[in-house]
Amino acid sequence: MHSESTVANHRAEQVTENCAEHGEGPVWDETTGQLHWVDMLAGDLLTMAPGGVVGRTKVGTVAAVARPVVGGGLVLALERGFALLRPGRQTPESLPELWNDPSVRMNDGGCDALGRFYAGSMAYDESPGRGTLWRLDGELRAEPVLEGVTISNGLAWTPDGATAYYVDTPTRRVDRFDVAPESGELHGRRPAVRVPEELGAPDGLTLDAEGCLWVALWQGGAVHRYSPDGELLTRVELPTPQVTACAFGGPALDTLYITTSRQGIEEREDPHAGALFRFTPGVRGNRVHPFRPEEDV
Repeated sequence: MHSESTVANHRAEQVTENCAEHGEGPVWDETTGQLHWVDMLAGDLLTMAPGGVVGRTKVGTVAAVARPVVGGGLVLALERGFALLRPGRQTPESLPELWNDPSVRMNDGGCDALGRFYAGSMAYDESPGRGTLWRLDGELRAEPVLEGVTISNGLAWTPDGATAYYVDTPTRRVDRFDVAPESGELHGRRPAVRVPEELGAPDGLTLDAEGCLWVALWQGGAVHRYSPDGELLTRVELPTPQVTACAFGGPALDTLYITTSRQGIEEREDPHAGALFRFTPGVRGNRVHPFRPEEDV
């Protein structure tokens, strides 16, 4: 438990106009010095170059999540499967669809320390248990890792790869997994953080260099920093309620970038919804694990 007096309160700064209907999944690409995120249900990859200009690339019907690839380019989760966006290309190479049910789509994800890409699915109507966490390996083979998920969301590994943190949003928890060192399999799932209903629902997340968790709060208008044992340390408030995800970026990984959504919000009611925000927390993030394909794929 915590007392409010021990929680540091801050406000995030708006970086862009409200450029996304449903902004999600920010990630820093250190090879290009750019921040990527997605306008998920528009199927667009958003990229902010140094200087703040935002570019938009149509990659599919849904752009769920993107992560850098060793050697350049991006690996993507699209509506019903995975794709590769090669360096300098505008059109991704789609891999075979993993299912044909049009009522289920991909959502958030990330890469493990072994260089494999995970993305989790959810039903469009958020019906319970219809999602699956999928994994794409370096030979571009996909397999299910975790079944019976409702809204598969934030997923991050510690730098040493020994621990993974995962959000299935309706549980109102961030769960911790132990990771088998050789195989990378996830086991020993248990709660790490519980978010009270009045504070919003956990969405995307990232880890800082001190091992603390930064968790975006959907309908909570904030990002929270939690210690590894689940104590609330810092609250970063935003002027819009639907906060979706966060990631460290900048050359020194010292800026926390935060995405938001304007789904279901009239622009005149909330001009901030769908914008990208930032906060400088005084702690750095970690380099993200990139996707590591086999040489010949």
